[in-house]
Amino acid sequence: MSRTTLPNSTYLDLTSYQTTLATTPEGAYNLNPPTLSTMTLNVALILPRANDPSALLSSDWATRQATLAELESSGTLWTTYGANQNDYTAALAELQHLGITVLGDAQGSGGYITSAESRTIWVQLSPTQFTTLFDQTLYGVYPDLQYWHDELSLPDTIKATGIWLDAQPIWGTYPATSDLGGQPALLPQGLQSIGNGLSQNGFSKDFTGDMAQWFYKFPLAGKDVPTETLGLVEPEIGDALPPNVKYTFQQGLDSFRSLAGHGSGTYYSVANNGLNYDDGNSLERSLDIGVVASAAPGSTIGLYGGSGTGNNANSNAFTAYQASFWDQVNNPGVVSSSFDIFQQTAPDSPFRRAVDELFIDAALRNITVFAANNDWGSSYNFPTGLAHQNITHSSPYIVLVGGTSVTTMETAPHDPSVYNPSAPLQSLYGQALDGNLSTLWRLIEGGLATLPTKAAGPDAGENLFLEAVWNIYAIDGTTMDPGVIGNFGASNGGVDITRPTPSYQTAFGLTPTTVNPGGGTGRGAPDVAANAGGNMMSYGPPSTMAPGSHADLGYYDGTSASTPLWASLAAQIDAVFNDQGLPNLGYANDLLYTAAAIAPASFNDIELGNNTSSYQYGGDINSDGTFISLTGLGYNAGPSYDLTTGLGSPNGTILTRTLSAIAHAQTSYADDPAVLESNGSGGWTTGATQSLLVQTISSVATTVTVTTGSHDFKTTSDATSHFAWTSQFAQQSLQADFDSALVRLFDQHAQGALTPVLAAGGNAFAVKIGGAATTTPQVGLTNDFGFVDFTDLSSGSTVHVARDVAVAQTAGGQDDQLAVVRIRQNGVDKLSLTLFRVDDLTGTIGSLHPGDAGYAAAAATRAYKTIDGDSAIGGPGYGNYNQVLIDHVDAGDLIAMKLTNQSTGNVFWSFADANEVGKDGNHVGHLWNYDLNTWGFEDKFDGGDRDFNDMVIGVDFTSASGHGWTV
Repeated sequence: MSRTTLPNSTYLDLTSYQTTLATTPEGAYNLNPPTLSTMTLNVALILPRANDPSALLSSDWATRQATLAELESSGTLWTTYGANQNDYTAALAELQHLGITVLGDAQGSGGYITSAESRTIWVQLSPTQFTTLFDQTLYGVYPDLQYWHDELSLPDTIKATGIWLDAQPIWGTYPATSDLGGQPALLPQGLQSIGNGLSQNGFSKDFTGDMAQWFYKFPLAGKDVPTETLGLVEPEIGDALPPNVKYTFQQGLDSFRSLAGHGSGTYYSVANNGLNYDDGNSLERSLDIGVVASAAPGSTIGLYGGSGTGNNANSNAFTAYQASFWDQVNNPGVVSSSFDIFQQTAPDSPFRRAVDELFIDAALRNITVFAANNDWGSSYNFPTGLAHQNITHSSPYIVLVGGTSVTTMETAPHDPSVYNPSAPLQSLYGQALDGNLSTLWRLIEGGLATLPTKAAGPDAGENLFLEAVWNIYAIDGTTMDPGVIGNFGASNGGVDITRPTPSYQTAFGLTPTTVNPGGGTGRGAPDVAANAGGNMMSYGPPSTMAPGSHADLGYYDGTSASTPLWASLAAQIDAVFNDQGLPNLGYANDLLYTAAAIAPASFNDIELGNNTSSYQYGGDINSDGTFISLTGLGYNAGPSYDLTTGLGSPNGTILTRTLSAIAHAQTSYADDPAVLESNGSGGWTTGATQSLLVQTISSVATTVTVTTGSHDFKTTSDATSHFAWTSQFAQQSLQADFDSALVRLFDQHAQGALTPVLAAGGNAFAVKIGGAATTTPQVGLTNDFGFVDFTDLSSGSTVHVARDVAVAQTAGGQDDQLAVVRIRQNGVDKLSLTLFRVDDLTGTIGSLHPGDAGYAAAAATRAYKTIDGDSAIGGPGYGNYNQVLIDHVDAGDLIAMKLTNQSTGNVFWSFADANEVGKDGNHVGHLWNYDLNTWGFEDKFDGGDRDFNDMVIGVDFTSASGHGWTV
């Protein structure tokens, strides 16, 4: 029989890549001489796809969705991307010839998915059959570990390129480790990260999914709306209960839902090969249930127990994932897993290929997958001295979720890392109470929405003060608490250097780089984060799921809490999408990064804390009775994306609105001209004839040169005020519950230079800052949404180039729609706003251009009216917020604005050519762009104080569609 060797298929290629220096399983696991195994092993053979889906999955979201729908409708999705039927048939025939038992079928009977569509054939192998199939001797250490020495091979008739084992837990899934050379480091005494101190003094507050909906502004919070079916990966446990109990799982679920303020719920369990109640897995399950049942109360919950407990199955998480992805009866749109795949597989091994292709199946099945990024901090509990990210479980097709710690106004004074009553102004909370602008500014970026001095009494517990990286580790002398060895305590995060950086991270301008010696770049993790513990625990049903009172509930922490929370949000977003005529999110990692680029207020930017926990065996630190040395390799939170909390935690409503805008733009407006077009040589041309706002954002005075065609526009800009409004702040202000006191506190902070430019379509376009060429790190994400940032990396200065009109990209490309106009006033004068339709991107109305005689009268005839019949929208007053609906908005309308200062009689237009001539002899620009369909007006003649926040306006073209749930 001719055979094909599978490269990189030794046992250590399965379990221990980049974690050990050993070269044999015996050396790696400190085993006695080999013993022939007597254990039966269930193994998956993964066949290659008939066609490579890479091109489809790398296309934009709308193209993916349309293609998947078309293939599904024609019945060709899995003949295209499943196994070649001849390969599948030949493999089955060869296995029959060899006398090897095939397990499962397309429905997962017996606990295993076996089908041409899934490309998977599960087989059961005795040690003799293992040798027959793979040409390797199977050794074992009863009952936990079965292993082999050299590379596996297969008969040529079995064209499998992927292998997976449904192995025993612990040794069968956990990698062997060695000291890989991290250097001991002296870490500070006490709490290792800010904002987690309540975990040390028992003052942690309890957190439910309902509270999460409020803190994270879920779009359907408080609405009785059915949401997408949500699958939970729950290996072995499923809906199993302790033996001899007198209640059902449904009764336990409904008891908890009642305590959380909801009626009875629905669930199902997929467990085709038996279940087993285990206290360890039951804790995870109860945490998952507690979060989802209260954060997505409108969702049916699916429990996937995997391969079960009979017939030599071991309920590996792989099998539970596979069962959820191929459940074609319940078809969950969202799947959440709090269980890791612990093996650290070699990059080009059949084992890595098996897992990678599994998550590609989920993407092709249009399932959004959220996976916990684990709870041991930067070490991932590997005592190598280095920082680790789970390299097997870092697929670019899943959303990796990190953990944060939420501190409220009520609890902040009790956390010693946040408040020091002996020296209040040396602590974060004391500075915030004192009105320190720098402190408040940073807290607002992280989600603070209420001035701390206003949050007192019963409201204090409902107002966020700080969200930091979840990290409860503390050092007391030579003791580590709660310990690194085997105890959860911090959000993991880092870089998987065995994979390329995903396209969506590259497009965001990221080059995730490991802190380990020698460096290296790759897939950054996590993608997002949410509350995991520390200063606010999660509560859910007891591990037994027994009905009871609040006193009987369990209290939990970890990324096992933040992950189902994000999945619950996705289930709500799917409901909003479906209500607007869109498909489910499915694989949508690129949409999340695009949302962060075009509407940064979609995320709370977690900027404080770290996840450092790298260690080696041997040293002076006592960790649960094991002595270790800490090596100090880890990651810090910081502005924008970081390797502890990713993009941040969600502002669910803003994120939903933004994702909706992106999805409709890609679905119905793909042919709309972008701001810029590539010239094919690394430069740019203008995408259309258009009026552009050229905005300088720099910490120092600088010069900016804009070249459009043969014309150069040169501007000198003063330094931008440290507290000049950012896009995130402006978008945050456009929420009804954002404190007007915070708005007024950050008034009169000047922006940099504003230079209006008229650019002819197809002309060359370039920007220099201080004479230096610039880069456009996020152009691929923002260009279709009305703006592009040019950045000088050496100085950090940016020139923001944006259109001064809104393009009405309505839901589904429909005409005669409602649009939502949100307004935050930060000017003291009496103001009013008019929105009107223009004919092109330069503001022309008929034959009239901005500034022409008769232009104002023509604009008045084009004014949009509110649903109350008003053609002007009155400003809500200094610091205040208002929201109105305008009607009769057609797809593709070009909408401009006019601000009237009724206190002074001055009128200011979107287009500088229609405004007054300033002291420098040029028309004065009064409009500043704050990213996606958001602008700010300056309401004083000749530029006033140039803060461009006297009236901030956001125009939302999709939220009013359907039931208008996100209006």
